[in-house]
Amino acid sequence: MNVPRRTNVTKLSSTYIAEHEEKKQKAARRRRVVAVRLVVWSLLFAIFASALVYTLHSQAKAIDAKTAEQQKLKEQLAELERKEKQLKEEMKKLHDDDYIAELARKKYYLSKDGEIIFVLPEK
Repeated sequence: MNVPRRTNVTKLSSTYIAEHEEKKQKAARRRRVVAVRLVVWSLLFAIFASALVYTLHSQAKAIDAKTAEQQKLKEQLAELERKEKQLKEEMKKLHDDDYIAELARKKYYLSKDGEIIFVLPEK
């Protein structure tokens, strides 16, 4: 295992050694500051990226919902236009006396003079 060994070397105390040790400490502090800055910027970037992904996902869901609603409304519009066309045709037919007579005979069992109406059961 890695057990630190004690060495019997003594450090010299000189201005060169003191300056060298001070440079080492400053470099170590700079490395720590750079590492902390890197971690902080990485976290900020991760938070920003997560917010963007969440926003894009929620907008995509909203667009899908609106697209489905639009399709549903288009189908309803087509159905209403078909009914409108059918009702307009019915209005045109109601201006015809022969159609009104036929409709009255079918719906209200009205008959002409001397005519007998038989109602047959539907299958």
